[in-house]
Amino acid sequence: MLTKFETKSNRVKGLSFHSKRPWILASLHSGVIQLWDYRMGTLIDRFDEHDGPVRGVHFHKSQPLFVSGGDDYKIKVWNYKLHRCLFTLLGHLDYIRTVQFHHEYPWIVSASDDQTIRIWNWQSRTCISVLTGHNHYVMCALFHPKEDLVVSASLDQTVRVWDIGALRKKTVSPADDILRLSQMNTDFFGGVDAVVKYVLEGHDRGVNWASFHPTLPLIVSGADDRQVKIWRMNDTKAWEVDTLRGHMNNVSCVLFHARQDIIVSNSEDKSIRVWDATKRTGLQTFRREHDRFWILASHPEMNLLAAGHDSGMIVFKLERERPAFSVSGDSLLYLKDRFLRVFEYSTQKDIQLIPIRRPGSNSLNQGPRTLSYSPTENAALICSDMDGGSYELYIIPKDSYGRGDTVQEAKRGIGGSAVFVARNRFAVLEKSSNQVVVKNLKNDTVKKSPLPIATDAIFYAGTGNLLCRAEDRIVIFDLQQRIVLGELQTSFVRYIVWSHDMESVALLSKHSIVIADKRLVHRCTLHETIRVKSGAWDDNGVFIYTTLTHIKYCLPNGDSGIIKTLDVPIYISKIYGNTIFCLDREGKNRPIIIDSTEYIFKLSLLRKRYDQVMSMIRNSELCGQAMIAYLQQKGFPEVALHFVKDERTRFNLALESGNIQIAVASAKEIDEKDHWYRLGVEALRQGNAGIVEYAYQRTKNFERLSFLYLITGNLEKLSKMMKIAEVKNDIMGQFHDALYLGDIQERVKILENAGHLPLAYITASVHGLHDVAERLAAELGENVPSLPKGKSTALLIPPKPVLCSGDWPLLMVTRGIFEGGLDNTGRGAQEDYEDAADADWGEALDISEVDNIQNGDISMVLDEDEVHEENEEGGWDLEDLDLPPDADTPKTASNARSSLFITPTTGMPVSQIWVQKSSIAAEHAAAGNFDTAMRLLSRQLGIRNFSPLKQLFVDLQLGSHTYLRALSSAPVITVAVERGWSKSASPNVRGPPALVFNFSQLDEKLKAGYKATTSGKFSEALKLFLSILHTIPLIVVETRREVDEVKELIVIAKEYVLGLQMELKRRELKDDPVRQQELAAYFTHCNLQLPHSRLALLNAMTICYKAGNLSTAANFARRLLDTNPTNESQARTARQVLQAAERNMRDVSELNYDFRNPFVICGATYVPIYRGQKDVICPYCSTHFVPSQQGQLCIVCDLAVVGADASGILCSPSQTR
Repeated sequence: MLTKFETKSNRVKGLSFHSKRPWILASLHSGVIQLWDYRMGTLIDRFDEHDGPVRGVHFHKSQPLFVSGGDDYKIKVWNYKLHRCLFTLLGHLDYIRTVQFHHEYPWIVSASDDQTIRIWNWQSRTCISVLTGHNHYVMCALFHPKEDLVVSASLDQTVRVWDIGALRKKTVSPADDILRLSQMNTDFFGGVDAVVKYVLEGHDRGVNWASFHPTLPLIVSGADDRQVKIWRMNDTKAWEVDTLRGHMNNVSCVLFHARQDIIVSNSEDKSIRVWDATKRTGLQTFRREHDRFWILASHPEMNLLAAGHDSGMIVFKLERERPAFSVSGDSLLYLKDRFLRVFEYSTQKDIQLIPIRRPGSNSLNQGPRTLSYSPTENAALICSDMDGGSYELYIIPKDSYGRGDTVQEAKRGIGGSAVFVARNRFAVLEKSSNQVVVKNLKNDTVKKSPLPIATDAIFYAGTGNLLCRAEDRIVIFDLQQRIVLGELQTSFVRYIVWSHDMESVALLSKHSIVIADKRLVHRCTLHETIRVKSGAWDDNGVFIYTTLTHIKYCLPNGDSGIIKTLDVPIYISKIYGNTIFCLDREGKNRPIIIDSTEYIFKLSLLRKRYDQVMSMIRNSELCGQAMIAYLQQKGFPEVALHFVKDERTRFNLALESGNIQIAVASAKEIDEKDHWYRLGVEALRQGNAGIVEYAYQRTKNFERLSFLYLITGNLEKLSKMMKIAEVKNDIMGQFHDALYLGDIQERVKILENAGHLPLAYITASVHGLHDVAERLAAELGENVPSLPKGKSTALLIPPKPVLCSGDWPLLMVTRGIFEGGLDNTGRGAQEDYEDAADADWGEALDISEVDNIQNGDISMVLDEDEVHEENEEGGWDLEDLDLPPDADTPKTASNARSSLFITPTTGMPVSQIWVQKSSIAAEHAAAGNFDTAMRLLSRQLGIRNFSPLKQLFVDLQLGSHTYLRALSSAPVITVAVERGWSKSASPNVRGPPALVFNFSQLDEKLKAGYKATTSGKFSEALKLFLSILHTIPLIVVETRREVDEVKELIVIAKEYVLGLQMELKRRELKDDPVRQQELAAYFTHCNLQLPHSRLALLNAMTICYKAGNLSTAANFARRLLDTNPTNESQARTARQVLQAAERNMRDVSELNYDFRNPFVICGATYVPIYRGQKDVICPYCSTHFVPSQQGQLCIVCDLAVVGADASGILCSPSQTR
């Protein structure tokens, strides 16, 4: 069973497929009717008007209707487009079991527990016939798919077949008056227009279901006696043919499969059974754990079934419908109707080659799954699921082309999947032993290779290579060298499609497509909500694929789109230009013509083939919001501009691409304040003062206009603005303009006119206008304001702008590919706005010609140069060449080139080069790529805690760059500093970054650490050794010898950090003498310098002696004497302890310390881990830990995670060479 869709709900009692759309109706025991899209897996609608369970439901074949019948005795007809019930048919007196529309007439048949079957006309909304005769509940009643018959099943243990021919005649030719009279009595006596044709007796219990065969005169029925019976009928009688036994409980529903010669039944024994209708034997059983089955439905057109059970329903197929095929050059080999056939693409000929053996077993889904073909040997390898997975090898005789009737003897074998890996070798997967067996064409084993992952299928991946599929990943495996060439994590892959050059591969899963290269390096992933079915590569490297409903494309960067909608699923085999060749589910080859313009256009943009883009824009009908949005998103607004007619969209795109001319033209068409404002902002950004001025004028934005004149130094127009403000009685604007101009008299006048006499007086007296000040003082009388003492006054006049001309000077650059070549719009946009200023501006402002050469195009310059060339050419009698008009020769201009500035293409930043060249974490940190540096350290050393390294990262980045001041207004320029730079080096070759940390600094720190340890400053020493451990991951050295020294230094620092941590811990423990002795003893086992070892031994000896553990103290004394201490007092003390211990060789307290048994110390719990005991190790500092510390942060280095996987320190370029 291939489950396509499953729902969880209340008990499902009725099901019906829509004939055209991927919909299914499910009526529930709760009274709800659900409408599902089984392809998308979504609930579309729910209808909730019945009171009590709804047992029957059915879609109309052509109208947007469905009918339902429930335990409320009501039959309801619904319109699913209007989402409502149209009307209710009343007449039954008990529960309604089934309802069904007639395929041709406007009839509904219903079966009920009132022991009757009714036929209704849903157009006239009346009951037209009542079929009486059953003497118990009628469980089901169905129309015959072609003839005028109804079959019904009842708990009275009979199946009845009714002839409704008379009813049809009455419908076709309207009834006579006599029949009209009898119509009134039908409800009481049963009409004469439906008569019982046969009563089928044979079941021992009540019959739950009966249904007709779609074409043959057969009936199948299922009953509470747990049997399924097959009946045959002719014109006169009907009889029982056979009984199918196997169900363990009441059979609830049974039907003939529409497309295969099988019977499907389900039962309250929680199973669905499939039976062979000709052999009348069981083929397969599908069981559920807890749910009884109640109803079955089959799709009228497709190979789909549905079953309803106690907790929902399932939509399923019994067999795969995908034909097995293989493309080889110009031909397609495929399997159809037990024959191997070949289809030639060029001639479109379809030839039968050889017959293929039928599967021996009875069960379903045993047909061929895959086909692999070797063209040189003309051999075909067919795999199926027979016997748990098997293959058959056929050698196709050359003379069988066109005949295809010679039965071939196949070579067979068992294997999960089999593919050709070379001309005359094929690989077979042995799932049990997880190995691949390579065989020759005689089916003899040549070699065996174990596989690197638990593989459930293999695919071809080039000669000698295999793609091995596991549940969550796929790997490329080289059979010769037995190595993995590439690996990719992906959801369960179903199909593999290689490009023609074997450089790219598409991995097709149920709902996703992964594109990767030949080494399985990931390129992009696409997700689909509808199932992905097939795919092929076209000649441009675009992957074309199909889902259940569409043909779609996927570009190399992961962009995708729809090419065409499909009615039925197809399987693409090959693509030639605009023709897609595909196989449908019937095994027919179909060529489909597609329009590839959209994806070729996007591909050309992606590959920067702008010449193709230009020609496609000129010649094709590419347009639409989606294309404009795409171009905008990909950074080509100037291209999108040429598709757009809508002025608002044109305006937005013109602003985005910086095309002021087109923006002005569009703004004039739209003529809205907001658009003029935005145009002004963009023009100001480009330094195009003329357009800014024009935009501000159009919106009468005087304040901005005044400020514009101030910053461009146009004082003449600024004074005009002041006059305009005065005319408009805009006092604030007038005052601002006076401030901008530095006009003191005007400011005083404005303040005086506004009635601000004190302010006018202060302004006049500060600026030395004494006569005005005296006049104002007289007016103010006693209210003259006093000026603050001791303040020095300063003149307030705005500075002169550096540049007093209109537009910013612009370099003349060569035009972009899309500029000018496509548009003639916007040419005359600027010519007519000089006279646009309104009359109430007082005097007209003269706007300088805006479209001057700096902003325009280079055609002017080119035109001048062409004149010179023509004159030069005149002296020679050169004839004109008769060239075709479309050869658009570029005009060259000899001296124009000098006046043009070709913008250099931006190079790659040095920091990016550093990152690309190196896999050393320090160099990534120096480049500022902290995330990749952290990932590298995590992979190499298992580091997870980066907080101690944060400052080091920042120092590295700052230290590998220097910063230059340019102009005071410009930002600083960052310059990368390279390691080992010299004048003689090539300027194009970039060296690695200069690093602020080096190995010699660590040497200094190590000496300082030793010194602090000797003088007993343990906290200070611990900080120094930890600092060494934290800096080493970011050290870079040159030689292999230095790499070994770095590794040595890690061990030294680790030993000291561990020892010092234990010693500091010991000093904290005042009231635990046993633990104090243990920690002092462990300290002596750290690998320290000799002087420090002696001090540790002396310390341990003293502590143990004082605590009365003389035997242990004596051990330390011996070890101390073995080091030949240079300090005589140490040796003397040791000898004295030995003498004292020899008199009394005993320990007062027992310690967790056995010096005879070699051990290492756990860095977290400070307990000994004796040889042979399990431990885990820090991947960076190699400290040992007890197993319970697995996955914890290492306490010694405070960086790595204990027990993490790591590849080891990488601190030198010599390690990667």
